[in-house]
Amino acid sequence: MAPLTVDCRYSVRVSPQMANRIVDSARSILNKFIPDIYIYTDHMKGVSSGKSPGFGLSLVAETTNGTFLSAELASNPQGQGAAVLPEDLGRNCAKLLLEEIYRGGCVDSTNQSLALLLMTLGQQDVSKVLLGPLSPYTIEFLRHLKSFFQIMFKIETKPCGEELKGGDKVLMACVGVGFSNLSKTLK
Repeated sequence: MAPLTVDCRYSVRVSPQMANRIVDSARSILNKFIPDIYIYTDHMKGVSSGKSPGFGLSLVAETTNGTFLSAELASNPQGQGAAVLPEDLGRNCAKLLLEEIYRGGCVDSTNQSLALLLMTLGQQDVSKVLLGPLSPYTIEFLRHLKSFFQIMFKIETKPCGEELKGGDKVLMACVGVGFSNLSKTLK
């Protein structure tokens, strides 16, 4: 795993001190695994910040082979749900990122369905992608792809071994439908 380099914490219409509290709590978890973590902060105030107060954390880790894995959490909107402490938000987001790193694959669990959709709409050729364990959302999305496009994916499980660290991986393969934009003008 390469150093965590593209991390961002944001806050709008709240005290700038919230940013430091989020960063400190996220670091308390992540520094146990890797010391060189860079968390950038962005605090918006005034007219440019919009009308809704809140804060959040978006963490992105880059692997040694160039794969980006991410996790993101945000505070609840004012008046909706229980209030979230910045420290809890930072710790929970760091734990989510560590879970994504453990799951591995070429795409994080949030974007698995997008990768599969692009494979489905791609050229009439075989496309493959290595994913971590499939999320429940992705499993349901595969059912929708089958009913809408009549596409079946070949699913091979790759048990975690010496070259594949973390959780078991899933190699997904399909032949695309060759979708093309009919509105596009031909020359």
